[in-house]
Amino acid sequence: MRDGTGQGSGGSGISAPEPERSSQERARRQPLPFFSQGHRIDADLHLPAESSARPPCPVIIACSGFEGRKQLHPERFARALTPLGYAVLTFDYRGFGLSEGEYGRLVPQEWAEDVRAGVDRLMTEPAADPRRIGLIGWGLGGGVVVAEAAEDARIGGVAVVNGVASAARCFRHLHEDSSWRELQARIAADRTRRASGTRSQQLSPWDLVPLDVDRATERYVDSTPTLTQAFGPITLESADMILRFCPEAVVERVAPRPLLIVHGSENQLHSPQEPLALYDRASEPKDLVFLEGGHTEWMEDGHPTFQRLIGILGDFFSGLPPARS
Repeated sequence: MRDGTGQGSGGSGISAPEPERSSQERARRQPLPFFSQGHRIDADLHLPAESSARPPCPVIIACSGFEGRKQLHPERFARALTPLGYAVLTFDYRGFGLSEGEYGRLVPQEWAEDVRAGVDRLMTEPAADPRRIGLIGWGLGGGVVVAEAAEDARIGGVAVVNGVASAARCFRHLHEDSSWRELQARIAADRTRRASGTRSQQLSPWDLVPLDVDRATERYVDSTPTLTQAFGPITLESADMILRFCPEAVVERVAPRPLLIVHGSENQLHSPQEPLALYDRASEPKDLVFLEGGHTEWMEDGHPTFQRLIGILGDFFSGLPPARS
């Protein structure tokens, strides 16, 4: 466990070629759509500038959190990691952005299937090295990448950033007793209606994840157009499935692939209990790093904390081992 100022304790083994780090270099982007359980998933493969690396490149799949879209943090990771010689796959989860799927359905268990389908697509992509694939998951996506890697031996290493270990525990602490009871009652009633053939009703995402306890994140969301456009109503069935999502129950199966957990020490949205629980349940090799800051206010390309995160991620993914057979 580290505070973000020390040196890494070993990497995942995805060795990226030594890059030329000119600020003038521009990464290349190519559309790379794929299909997940019949849904066309809108995706892009971001490639290093030609002078940084020769294909096939080690590839990192950057996975969004609750907002479901590639446009914000996944593309931010792509901008930061392609100069280091990595290819980065970004995508909209099913039902979000330009991907097919039911609008308002947000089921992390299905999102893990989308990530796996992305891995399947990379198996035949000439620019990507299918033997060296890593995952980065932001927020709720941190749990998604744990769930995917626990079942997929092709993954070489997993990085969880401000993630969740148990969604029910994580979101419970955001609620007062009365609002939590009301949410549970609405979910139970909706489940009964669905059993009779009625479609799931919708609720505001903020009824599930109220931001009252984290004003910094609330301000960040309100001031970021990409986020304000992304957050629409979700189904009560989605809320039901989210609260059943428990990555800590399967994180032990990520080993022997390395696991990196990075979390804001002052994160009020996803409390520090989440990374501690995930770390406690995981097997070696594993590392837990706390960075100064909260949940989102430092997620800007030029922010020193984000730059520190990229340095940690670069070290971690600096030697992704070939996938297990």
